[in-house]
Amino acid sequence: MAGFTYFPFILLISSLLLASYGFASEGQYSDVPVVKGLSWSFYESSCPKLDSIVRKHLKKVFKKDIGQAAGLLRLHFHDCFVQGCDASVLLDGSASGPSEQEAPPNQTLRPEAFEIIEELRELVHKQCGRVVSCADITAIAAREAVFQVYVDITVVGVGVKSGGPEYNVPLGRRDGLNFATTETTNENLPPPTSNTSTLLTELAKKKLDATDVVALSGGHTIGIGHCSSFEDRLYPTQDATMDKTFAKDLKQVCPAIDFIATTVLDIRSPNKFDNKYYVDLMNRQGLFTSDQDLYTDSRTKDIVKSFAVDEELFFEQFVKSMIKMGQLSVLTGSKGEIRADCSVRNADNVKLTSVVEEEEEAAHSEL
Repeated sequence: MAGFTYFPFILLISSLLLASYGFASEGQYSDVPVVKGLSWSFYESSCPKLDSIVRKHLKKVFKKDIGQAAGLLRLHFHDCFVQGCDASVLLDGSASGPSEQEAPPNQTLRPEAFEIIEELRELVHKQCGRVVSCADITAIAAREAVFQVYVDITVVGVGVKSGGPEYNVPLGRRDGLNFATTETTNENLPPPTSNTSTLLTELAKKKLDATDVVALSGGHTIGIGHCSSFEDRLYPTQDATMDKTFAKDLKQVCPAIDFIATTVLDIRSPNKFDNKYYVDLMNRQGLFTSDQDLYTDSRTKDIVKSFAVDEELFFEQFVKSMIKMGQLSVLTGSKGEIRADCSVRNADNVKLTSVVEEEEEAAHSEL
């Protein structure tokens, strides 16, 4: 009799742990307000396999190089913070001026991230036609970067994936027709040397509050940082808020000013999306000033502590803040366009122009 009761018990425990260690259900965060023009089911009819196309391709990408996940997540951030989530960061420069990519804050964006977004666009447009924007593909890719960064663990004899939350992304964004100036790009991307006061002031302009700032900073649980972004905390004197052993290790990576090297943002679990970033901060092991000061500043310290001790709380707030950020100044309806190449406006796309001209000529010849 005991054998019959034990197996269901194991199943029950395993199910509970799967829920704890696995991913949030897609509908869990759908109560987040959605701006007019976006919806949770925007491509339900026009491109029903959109999510699966993106997920399948990125699974291959991340299997080859998990570091690309952080690159895609950061790309979405840098797109949305500068004139809204309109894929303007993907545009190449033109005669009108340099692209957003050439601005100092964007020069460390991974070149592969841009290539991956274009690969995804080609796959999606091949399946569905030119109906899905580059801005939406970038937003979905960022979600996948969070969801697919996990580790395999065994719980009560059951293999489960422990990583970031899964969530729906409201869709319907259209692509911008212009990129921002270098000045505008610089003004809207606070550097990693910023303190909490600067972050709160700048992001409040985008209607993001202190909780949003701390939650979104949790994206630094994956990825790398360049020496130039934190060397001011090591030289000429060590930042007093930095753990001494941590500082010693960083000096091994970056032995002098202007040294070119990188190190992980989260020393505890750099290839897993979790809440260990906040544990780092509580142990004075945050890499950037913009990270560590969140624990130093009284306005954000308790938020950091709450996320450090409760991973699910962090996941819930991260998703809400991501969805909120992902709707900044979006173009919808008839505004903007759906690019046929993420790096160039349709009006400047020679290939697209020639195709349109050929179609028009063919239509006239039939008359």
